[in-house]
Formats: sequence, structure tokens, C-alpha cells
Amino acid sequence: MTTDPADRGVHEEHRVQGVDHAAFPTFDPAATVRFYRDTLKFPVVHSICAAGWGPAEHPDFIHFFFDIGNDDRIAFFYYFGHEPVGDPAARGDAWARLPEGTPEFFANSRHLAIHVDSEEDLLEYRRRLDDSAWPCEMQVMHETIESIYTHDPNGYMIEITRALRPVTPQEDLDAALTIDALCEVASGPEPSLDKLLTRKAELIVERAADWDAAQQAPSGTGAVPR
Repeated sequence: MTTDPADRGVHEEHRVQGVDHAAFPTFDPAATVRFYRDTLKFPVVHSICAAGWGPAEHPDFIHFFFDIGNDDRIAFFYYFGHEPVGDPAARGDAWARLPEGTPEFFANSRHLAIHVDSEEDLLEYRRRLDDSAWPCEMQVMHETIESIYTHDPNGYMIEITRALRPVTPQEDLDAALTIDALCEVASGPEPSLDKLLTRKAELIVERAADWDAAQQAPSGTGAVPR
């Protein structure tokens, strides 16, 4: 089927700008951080701590992001209180499988997010979806983005997202502290979001003291904050 050139020009006014992030669940956030941040040197650039989000059965979780270049990111969800079933040495979905009846949130954590530049573009894609067999299922304002969601014909969740504002250097620092706290808490007994936030507060106090000491140290001593 051919497309009228004038019609094609209208459609090209609203273009996606590539991958914002691809997201997956993890049962081992500490190992995930060691692999992506420490081994591959992908910086942690954002994190979201969510308590009481969504439906009543939705657990507390942390959603954290690594920069993989060109403003693209790979992201992971860690759900507090959920453990894998089966052989931890198995790969991929064989390890990630949870018991029958697990809420849909776990399947939806595996999704692709596509970036657009403006609210106008986002609403245009919502219009296209709503006029199709796959209407928009949810439109959400997150901390720094606004997103629309649907499922494709294969059952995979697709997100189209726009930035509400730039992520600040202070938020990058907050993400680094959050991930350091997560790695400690998730490796201990009965991890929870409350424990993560408590440990994060302790790290802020510890590192603030280190920073003050570095600022007061004589020039040339080599003292630096952690």
C-alpha cells in the first residue's frame, strides 16, 4: 500500500527519538550493580524508590538506571519481598520465573521505553494508540518523565516517554547513594525499602563528614571525600 506524500509529511512531524530505556527485573541488585557499574563502568544516573505504588498487591520496589551512551539507559526493578523460584544457576527467564498467580507487575517490568521530545509528540502517539486495537492503558507522571503505556500484539509492554525536566547532578548523587545502600541491604536478611532508606540516610551523614574533613584539610594532603 502506498502512502500519500502529504500524509507522510504530517506523520513525520512526530518522530520517536530512539530508546529511552529497556527495563528488566533483578533478584540480585548487588551483582547487577557490580556487573554494569563496576565491571562495564556504566554510571548510575537515576533511581526511583517507590512505596505503596499502584494496586494494593504491588510491592515496594526500587527502579534504577545505568547510562549506556547516547542518552540511552538500561534499567532494573528490584521488588522487596520477592524471591526467585528454581535454580539460581539457570539463565534468564528460567531463574526469573515466579509461582503461578504472581501479579502482572512482574511481567510488565520487562519493557521497552521509547523517547519523544515533547508533550505534543506524546499526545500524538496516544491518539494513534487510542485509534487502534491497542489503546493507551495508562498515562503517568513520574518523577522526571511523563509516560504512556500499552501492550503490543505479543503481550510485551511498550512505554513512550518524554522528559519533564533534566535530571540534575544532585539527583545523580542521590542515585549513587541509593544504589550503594541497596547493595548493602539486599545482601542482608529480610531486605526492605525502609531498611534501604535508613541505610541511605546513614551514608549521607557519613559522607557529609568525609566531605567536611576534605574541605578543611590543608591543600596538598590528598584528602578526598568517598
